[in-house]
Amino acid sequence: MLDADAVRNAVSMPAAVGAVREAFLELAAGLFVVPQRLSFGGGTTLVMSACHTPSSTTVVKTLNLAPGRTPMILGTLVWNTAAGQVVADAVEVTSLRTGAVSGVATDLLAPPAASRLALLGTGAQAADQVRAVAAVRPVRSLAVFGRNRERALAFTARLSSELPDVVTRVAPSAADAVSDAEIVCCATSSSTPLFPAEALPERVHVNAIGSYLPSMRELPAELLRTASCVVVDQVDAALEEAGEVIHAVDTGLLGRADLLELGHALRTPPAVTGRTVFKSVGLAVQDWAIAQLLGKD
Repeated sequence: MLDADAVRNAVSMPAAVGAVREAFLELAAGLFVVPQRLSFGGGTTLVMSACHTPSSTTVVKTLNLAPGRTPMILGTLVWNTAAGQVVADAVEVTSLRTGAVSGVATDLLAPPAASRLALLGTGAQAADQVRAVAAVRPVRSLAVFGRNRERALAFTARLSSELPDVVTRVAPSAADAVSDAEIVCCATSSSTPLFPAEALPERVHVNAIGSYLPSMRELPAELLRTASCVVVDQVDAALEEAGEVIHAVDTGLLGRADLLELGHALRTPPAVTGRTVFKSVGLAVQDWAIAQLLGKD
C-alpha cells in the first residue's frame, strides 16, 4: 500500500500533467473503456473504474466522503496489470490527478503568458490546482478566497513557502479575487455560483473542479452562455453530474453540441478568444494516468 507521502514523492505535478494529457488523448482515440461512475448515499460513496484496452490494465478507485470528518475523504485505488497490482492512497491520487487535469486544460485554453491566478476554495483539492497551473504557466500573483478567512490566511502562508516567487493575497470576496485574474480555479462544494459573470475580465480562463453533483454549481449561467469555448472532461459525465452544465442545458443556454470534450480539444485545439471554461467532474482515466506512473516507480 502506497500511502499519501509515497504517492506524492513518486509523482511530480509536471509528470502528472503530462500523463493526464496523454490519457485524454488516448480516451479520444477510443483506447479506454470508462463505465459511468457509481454513486451511493447521495454522493457519499463513489466507485470509479477504467480499462486501458491496449495494455489490458485497469484501475478501480473507491472514495468515501463525509463532510465534517477529518480527513473528509478516504479511499483506496487499485491498479491491475498482468504482472500484479499497485494499491495506493486514493485521496492523494485524486488530488494530483484533479490538479493535473486543470493544468492540461489551462495549458490548452489560457493565454501563454498568463500570470495572474485566482483560487476559490481552500480545501483538499485547492493546493494542487495552484501547483498544476504553475506547472504550465508563469504564475506571478495569486488571489485566494475562502469562506473562512483564517483558514485562507493559513493556506496562503503554506503556499507562499512553497512558491516564494508568487505574490499571494487573501481576497475579501470571490468577485474581488477574480476581478483581474487571467486564470481562475474553482475548488468548492458550492450549490450556488461563486461570483457573477460580470466580475470577470473579458479575457480569462476558468477551471471548475469542485462540483460533482447536479445540485452543485460553482459557475454562473451567464459565463457558460457567453464563453467562447466550454470544455468538459466527458460530455455524458458532465450532463449526468455537473450542476452548472445541467442547468445551462436544461434552460437552453447551452446545447449538447456546444460542449467540447477535452481529449478531442487536445487533438484539434479550438480557437480561443474572450472567456473560456473547463468543467471537470473527474474521470477514472485520470486515476489510471497517475497509477501507471506509480507502477513504473
